[in-house]
Amino acid sequence: MIRSILYATDLGLYAPYVLQHALALTRSFNAALYVVHAVEPMGLFAESVLQTYLDENTLKDMRSNGLSTVMASIEQRVLEGFYDEMGDAQEDMALIKAVRVIQGDPPQVILAQARELQVDLLVVGSHSHGATWDTPLGRTAARLVQLAEVPVYLVPMLQHRGHGEL
Repeated sequence: MIRSILYATDLGLYAPYVLQHALALTRSFNAALYVVHAVEPMGLFAESVLQTYLDENTLKDMRSNGLSTVMASIEQRVLEGFYDEMGDAQEDMALIKAVRVIQGDPPQVILAQARELQVDLLVVGSHSHGATWDTPLGRTAARLVQLAEVPVYLVPMLQHRGHGEL
């Protein structure tokens, strides 16, 4: 029985396509839909640039207050993007119980959210927007298939169709 679904989005070009799958499943099972987007932590280079130009107190303040402000802003943009994508199907927005933007390694963030929310199904795209067609499965999708404790519904990306090589 599927009562809740977690849709993990990279906010890429094919995110609306994957969202449509998540919404269709949510309607079919009369389930609750949760959305998560993982933001990769800053790399060493970005961190060193900030340390060069900002004093320690400003850095500390930015890390504590700035990050939460940025995450809230991204969550708002995700919701606004969903409203734009859905056009006339605004009633589908009521199916989305929560949108969370969390900093961390995407597979780890998604798996942690799946456990915390106790979802019954994960919905993800098979590849990130930057993957090439000859890559059988994207890094995040592969890790989720390997480690998830619930079924994973993989949506094939459109750019990978029609290449027909087995």
